[in-house]
Amino acid sequence: MKLSVPGRVTATAVVATVSLLAGGSIAGAAPAGTPALAAAPDIPVANVKAHLTQLQSIATANGGNRAHGRAGYKASLDYVKAKLDAAGYTTTIQQFTSSGRTGYNLIADWPGGDTNQVIMSGSHLDSVTAGAGINDNGSGSAAVLETALAVARAGHHPTKHLRFAWWGAEELGLVGSRYYVNNLSTANRSRISGYLNFDMIGSPNPGYFVYDDDPAIEKTFKTYYAGLGVPTEIETEGDGRSDHAPFKNVGVPVGGLFSGADYTKTAAQAAKWGGTAGRAFDRCYHSSCDTTANIDDTALDRNSDAVAYAVWELSQ
Repeated sequence: MKLSVPGRVTATAVVATVSLLAGGSIAGAAPAGTPALAAAPDIPVANVKAHLTQLQSIATANGGNRAHGRAGYKASLDYVKAKLDAAGYTTTIQQFTSSGRTGYNLIADWPGGDTNQVIMSGSHLDSVTAGAGINDNGSGSAAVLETALAVARAGHHPTKHLRFAWWGAEELGLVGSRYYVNNLSTANRSRISGYLNFDMIGSPNPGYFVYDDDPAIEKTFKTYYAGLGVPTEIETEGDGRSDHAPFKNVGVPVGGLFSGADYTKTAAQAAKWGGTAGRAFDRCYHSSCDTTANIDDTALDRNSDAVAYAVWELSQ
């Protein structure tokens, strides 16, 4: 998640043109007589953690971070892209310039589905320069990646078109996602039925926060957690500070999940979620200690499954 400091971006090039995106009812059920699609699969947390281990290794080999314009970011993008290409996705790299350095977004489209109704899920892939960024935001990036791979493993072909994204330079002010949205035509913006954002979903002293933006998306996530018996709260700490904001600002329905950053967990929150009251949700936020040791496995597991649940439910 970015600091509350605006970023600066100058467009330079698009490596490949993205063929884009979708509108329509977010929670539309399949038409009468259409066979029900299979339920969302369980996302193996071991798989998600394996991606985090790879991102940690990339950071360790590249100066300790995966920040915009640094070798660690590009290596992270190459890792994610290789997994998606092997799974049958059509991947596109979108290039931009910010703070004098080249940045990249990665967009992955799953074949099929109505491209006038796109369900898009995304996360920022960059870290700050201070550390490896494993919770912020390796956690969201890995969960979105593993969900995309689960779509391929299941041969899932829903009514709506599925698109996944990994954003660059979020930490400089939502630069990559703003660049993407600003370069969409009005028609292509209208084709996005919903954008789901996942930024910091494995915090070591976690909370369970749901964005209260689009009601249908919010209800989908709340239904999932209700099924687990896990209470949720409305997300306020990061409101407007992550990659859903550019989409929301142009009228795209948005939603997402968050497990907390540097705000302090209250006694009431500790009573319902466990963990330690009086301590930050993530004491390593934007710090060198945001490593693979800075992840709560239960939160990562639940939230990764919630990503898949929402993708399956909202794309039918």
